[in-house]
Amino acid sequence: MGRNLYEKTNRGCACLLAVGTLLLSTGCQVDIAGQTLPSPFYHDDDIQYFPHGPEFMLSREAAAMEAYKAERALDPDRQP
Repeated sequence: MGRNLYEKTNRGCACLLAVGTLLLSTGCQVDIAGQTLPSPFYHDDDIQYFPHGPEFMLSREAAAMEAYKAERALDPDRQP
C-alpha cells in the first residue's frame, strides 16, 4: 500500500509540474508595477496602424471661439 501511495504522489507531482510548465510557457501579457509587459509572441502579433491625426484636438472649438471673439469685436455694445 505504501508503494502505491508513493507512485500516486509522484504521478500527481509530475502532473502539477506539467500543468505549471504549460501555464508558464503559454505567454500572455502581464501587468507588473504599472507596466504592461508583452507576451513572448509579440513579434508575431498583427501590426495595428493608426494614422496621424491633428495635434490639436479642439480645432473646431478654437475656431468657434475665434469667430465669437471676431463677432464681439465688430459689435462692442452687444451684451452676452
